[in-house]
Amino acid sequence: MNTVSQPLATGFGFPEGPRWRDGLLWFSDHHDGLVRALDREGCVVEQFAVPGNPSGLGWLPDGDLVVVSMANRCLYRRQWGELVPYADLSGVHPAASNDMVVDPLGRAWVGNIGFDYFSGEAPRSTCIARVDRAGRVVAAADDLHCPNGAVVTADGATLIVAESFARRLTAFAIAADGSLGQRRLWADLGQQLPDGICLDAEGHIWVAIPLSQAVLRLAPGGEVVERVTTENGNPYACVLGGEDGRSLYICCAPDHVPAATREGRGGRIDVARVTVPGAGSP
Repeated sequence: MNTVSQPLATGFGFPEGPRWRDGLLWFSDHHDGLVRALDREGCVVEQFAVPGNPSGLGWLPDGDLVVVSMANRCLYRRQWGELVPYADLSGVHPAASNDMVVDPLGRAWVGNIGFDYFSGEAPRSTCIARVDRAGRVVAAADDLHCPNGAVVTADGATLIVAESFARRLTAFAIAADGSLGQRRLWADLGQQLPDGICLDAEGHIWVAIPLSQAVLRLAPGGEVVERVTTENGNPYACVLGGEDGRSLYICCAPDHVPAATREGRGGRIDVARVTVPGAGSP
């Protein structure tokens, strides 16, 4: 099945890392340095600045929001409306930190680009970091090629990561102590470069494919069973939300280069209705 998404809100720089919580769609506007929240009509109802450009978002069990700072390679925690340092990722992330998923136990799984992409540095593998509740940081798994969007299954037993530059989704078993094991290929994307992902209640994954202007619903193993096309915009991330969990929100922009997106203000949030609701984290 192929459907076309519809714009919900426009005029942003580069929206990324969407999350649905308590009736609001939260996302990071990378190139504006802001985290924003939209209501169901697409109106901005809250926003705040994050040093070093925000990326992945999540919530701890006590309700505090945590956000990745890409350039500062750290996590900030928002307490009583103020940002405070939460975890320093610079010891495990050699380059810009990126997307993140927070599981129900409050553990944050944070990816990074792994090299200086915009300066033309040669690609190299990197790790995904685990940040425990006390802010302790460990390298949870290495030899990953730009670990990007990530999900944790509803039972908390599996972490699935989009490796953008390996063009695949990789799954790990999560042990009780938070260590990762049993690495396996979840889906081979061929020539498609995956970015943000989200999980549904049937165990399928929606994957944003920027260069194809499409978000694909994949069955385990990689079969494409559904497609949402984003006309005149590249999709960089997605999340299932809305009152029934069946609204697929998509972060779109015409390009990922900061100067181009800030000038044109072409970033937008699209939405498409789907049949299977979201599940797991985020």
